[in-house]
Amino acid sequence: MSASPLSSAAPLSAEQALGKSPSLKEPCLQGDNLYWLEQRPHEKGRTTLMSRALGGGPALERTPGPWNLRCRVHEYGGGSCAIGLDSSGQAVAVFVHDADRCLWKLALEQPGAAPEQLLEPKGDRFEGALGGGLIDGVRDRWIGVLERDGRDQLVAVPLSGGDWVSLHQARDFCGYPALSDDGAQLAWVEWQQPCMPWERSQLWLGALGESNAISHARCVAGSSQNDPQAISVFQPIWAGPDLVVANDRSGFWNLEHWRNPQVRQDASPQWEPLLTMQAEFAMPQWVFGMRTHAWDGETVLAIACIQGRWQLGRISEGAWAAIEQPFNDLAGLCAQRGQVACVASSPSQPSGLLELDLTSGRWKHTQASPCPMAPEAISLPEELWFEGHGGRRTQAWYYPPTGGLHDQAPLLVKTHSGPTAMARTGLNLGIQFWTSRGWGVVDVNYGGSTGFGRAYRERLDRQWGVVDVNDCSAAALAVVSRGWARADRIAIEGGSAGGFTTLAALCFSDTFRAGASRYGVADLSALAEDTHRFEARYLDGLVGPWPQERERYEQRSPLHNADRIRCPVIFFQGLEDVVVPPAQTERMASALRANQIPVEVHLFPEEGHGFRDGATQIKVLEATETFFRQHFQL
Repeated sequence: MSASPLSSAAPLSAEQALGKSPSLKEPCLQGDNLYWLEQRPHEKGRTTLMSRALGGGPALERTPGPWNLRCRVHEYGGGSCAIGLDSSGQAVAVFVHDADRCLWKLALEQPGAAPEQLLEPKGDRFEGALGGGLIDGVRDRWIGVLERDGRDQLVAVPLSGGDWVSLHQARDFCGYPALSDDGAQLAWVEWQQPCMPWERSQLWLGALGESNAISHARCVAGSSQNDPQAISVFQPIWAGPDLVVANDRSGFWNLEHWRNPQVRQDASPQWEPLLTMQAEFAMPQWVFGMRTHAWDGETVLAIACIQGRWQLGRISEGAWAAIEQPFNDLAGLCAQRGQVACVASSPSQPSGLLELDLTSGRWKHTQASPCPMAPEAISLPEELWFEGHGGRRTQAWYYPPTGGLHDQAPLLVKTHSGPTAMARTGLNLGIQFWTSRGWGVVDVNYGGSTGFGRAYRERLDRQWGVVDVNDCSAAALAVVSRGWARADRIAIEGGSAGGFTTLAALCFSDTFRAGASRYGVADLSALAEDTHRFEARYLDGLVGPWPQERERYEQRSPLHNADRIRCPVIFFQGLEDVVVPPAQTERMASALRANQIPVEVHLFPEEGHGFRDGATQIKVLEATETFFRQHFQL
């Protein structure tokens, strides 16, 4: 495919942008080794366990061949593998294998050892979804979450194999168990519908004794639906004898600790802030396995999001001390004995594993795959603040087309998913695909995005389809007003919640001239009636209580306003999607065709919500670019 005449640089191919680079997830330091999960688009999205010696050496695949590590708790999963020491001091991994949804154990200190099955399914697959666990070395068992029969519970499975045992039945949802060093106390997070965990959630604490059940379980932080203040908690950890958790009662997810917590019912929790900053030390809990803070045996380490950029630092005596390193997009923090590791990228360096020695300050970054672009060809993000919905100050990242600003350049507006996600600053080759072809790209942190505090997230309360649409339109017009793009060549694209915002923007704004929706929500009423358990009441907060606010649902739904769309739209949908069922895309496309609007629909039989196969991702990007070029006559 040739480069656009607006670009003087060689264009980046879709295969270079998306087809080969694996996604690195959930690094873990254990003994002298670094472990991590690697999701491979070139193997249809299969996830495998990798390891290497600290500081370097060859990477070893520990689960080759058919093994596919994937958790399906709450559909989005995460936390499919737990690594720790058993009672004999040997390192083991316990993981969920997607083929049978069962737990398997791998002895990590025995080279070439084969995984051993801990649970046997009744039939082809285990009934229920398991994940988000840890190794209880004191009792030689795995402790994690079982989602089954419409509820979550904490369960234990012996490392020697056998049936699961219930430890605690949650009222609704639970996750993020954290075991004290002596194995005597367990902390975890719970939340209940209609709230999502980043809206209202609670930190629970209980005692582990000789019996299987958790005793003296009680809520020690956070808020439930009936509490006057909405508070969310995230990722409890043990820092020696103290319990640490992120809590947003200050308006930002800041870290607090409780010294020597007691499980006794008459022991009042004594929470104290570790530090107070206008920074986020947490993320929305869509998946298990996310980690923004860690204890290395002496110090609490953390990654903090400050005005959209992530920073690594240590917390000491109530102060934040940033650790010098060149990356500002960080995730999956882990630490032990003065060593830190996380997944890291920057605007000019692709994602990789960052290892850092706290004593010397030396760091090493191992890229997931080589960058296919020369440094001078990379379009770097420029911070863009503009007046968004209601005159509120709103943020986006603008990427100029290769060769510099050009008033004739087409513009692509990107709408992230969630809608609680955020536009991040790490090198995104999908964005570079467009800028290398002469497009400008604006990646919008519309109201509702994470990274700017609770009030910024709450801008979207009952305003989904309004605030996000207006902010995306305002971001595009801000770019045009600066002379960086043509007003008649603005496209918009997004997936999932971003797909909804894309379709709604085409309905309720005249800013955009083409759109691309990946597994996007078209009918809010249908979504409220036919989606999975985790998000079954999510729209109560984003739109209003269902079905009492049925009229508002229809007013905001692109499907009920399809006659207002006057520009071409391309759709991409996985036929195994249980979050946004395929019928939504099919009905939306049919409505547009009936109105004589140019439409393309691409269906993928083996894909669900979020495309995992690299071949699918390549087809989507290439088809989107061809579609936009055709209708913009580029």
